[in-house]
Amino acid sequence: MKNKNILLIRKKLDKLDNNLLSIIKRRTKLVDQVIKNKKFKKDIVDRKRIKIILKNIKIKSKKRNLDTKITQRIWMSMINAYIDYEYRNFKKK
Repeated sequence: MKNKNILLIRKKLDKLDNNLLSIIKRRTKLVDQVIKNKKFKKDIVDRKRIKIILKNIKIKSKKRNLDTKITQRIWMSMINAYIDYEYRNFKKK
């Protein structure tokens, strides 16, 4: 017998995951615009910006009482995924 509470919570998680997919699609469209505005492949990785993003996420996470290790790992994974995406979709030399 499955726990009904767990099943209800999982349904809510599935709905939230669908919302996240919509947000990721919107974010990807913005990244596509960024790619179009970069002139060289070497411009894809901006270490200074990454450092600022991670610092800001840590601050915002603390303010929202979120586990900063989770949010840092999520954002670093997302950043790395989009760096890979940019390399795969960069058309210029």
